[in-house]
Amino acid sequence: MESTFALEMESITKVFPGVRALDGVTFRVKPGTVHALMGENGAGKSTLMKCLFGIYKEDEGTIKLNGE
Repeated sequence: MESTFALEMESITKVFPGVRALDGVTFRVKPGTVHALMGENGAGKSTLMKCLFGIYKEDEGTIKLNGE
């Protein structure tokens, strides 16, 4: 079945020594929509975006852009 999402981040986990920065985060964006990623300092926003951009490799989970 083809995805209806432009972006799917499913069960993303990222661990640094002594810190679980992301723990099973799921984030989906439909085409043509606008979203904001908000949260407190240290909540993992930058880490999530760095996983999306390929700066960090997620330890668990999958990232799909346009179904790929």
